[in-house]
Amino acid sequence: MIMNKFVNVRRRKTFRLMLPPFLFFILFLTSFSISFGQTAEAEQNFAQCKACHTIGGGRLVGPDLKGVTDKYPQVWLIKFIQNSQALVKSGNKEAIKIFNEYNKFPMPSHNLTDAQVKDILLYIKHDGKLPAGVSAKKAPIKTAVATARQANQEERYFEQKRDARRNLAIAAIIFGILLLLSIFDLIFAHYLKAKWIHYVIILVALWILGEWTWDFTTSLGRQQNYQPDQPIAFSHKVHAGQNQINCEYCHFTAETSMNAGIPPASVCMNCHSLVKKGKLTGTKEIAKIYAAIKEKKPIKWVKVDNLPAFVYFNHEQHVKVGKIDCKECHGDVAKMDQVAEVHQLSMGWCLDCHRQHKVQFSSNKFYAKYKKLHEELNAGKIDKVTVTMVGGEDCAKCHY
Repeated sequence: MIMNKFVNVRRRKTFRLMLPPFLFFILFLTSFSISFGQTAEAEQNFAQCKACHTIGGGRLVGPDLKGVTDKYPQVWLIKFIQNSQALVKSGNKEAIKIFNEYNKFPMPSHNLTDAQVKDILLYIKHDGKLPAGVSAKKAPIKTAVATARQANQEERYFEQKRDARRNLAIAAIIFGILLLLSIFDLIFAHYLKAKWIHYVIILVALWILGEWTWDFTTSLGRQQNYQPDQPIAFSHKVHAGQNQINCEYCHFTAETSMNAGIPPASVCMNCHSLVKKGKLTGTKEIAKIYAAIKEKKPIKWVKVDNLPAFVYFNHEQHVKVGKIDCKECHGDVAKMDQVAEVHQLSMGWCLDCHRQHKVQFSSNKFYAKYKKLHEELNAGKIDKVTVTMVGGEDCAKCHY
């Protein structure tokens, strides 16, 4: 009995001595796992932020992000990073303060989940460092090569299309002349005795002239594959693709106006007041922005996607209300160094979209007056409401 009591006392003393170090060790492991709970994807996602922010490197286009996780609540930071303008419009004091401090220039929205934003915040908290043993997530080399090859193919596509139309026009001129000579020789000169040669030339010429006539008449008022040179060699592939700058950061009136707008040089200076040299063009092209600012002259950009004067098109209606992605009309400009008009932008092309595109019917109060369609939708008679069903094929909607 005495021996058992002695053993139990020793065990309790040992347990008491071991408990504090054990708890400390558990706490240490827990805090370590929490503090370095970020993933390798954090660095990749933070690439979107690098164009405007640093971590401890001072103010850039936007504020220095060092210590931002201590300054603001995480819930607020998530909302601000995902859509800063929504917070500004809601009257949030902190969001408005930052907006005013940085010349009322909107931070572009980011299509990131809450988990991804939290991951980025941890990356910022640890001064842009990943946990030991975790390497940055990199795209496979084959994928990168394939993407570059695809982008080059798209650039060549526009050139090939323009060359094909030019060659068809040249062939039409040559065979038009041969057609006239063949008819003249067949009726008057009789230089060629084999009449079948005349007939072959006439048939081929008529076929080529017919092809050219069809191509010319169907392209009247259209300029598909039009790819004009710009006053500055601005690359959408670099800005929208590699740097992932949101379209509406530059074309900031797309959601509030009929026109998407061409950004003034002051918008370019938000970044290029610090970024003064490009990897591909050096200082030559960026210097043109400085010259425009100094001379107080607008940069004469050449409009690429044009519609006839009798066509009404409203960007706000399509971008804000219709939730149409920019690439649906303009193509994937993030892969283009020099932007071209990708689609026909013809009446038939627009109507096909109206017949297929689903309207944001239930969530938009504007469509409340369409009671019959609401009844059919609720009854299951129709599964969606297209643009055509709310007047998308009415002539007066686009022509006035």
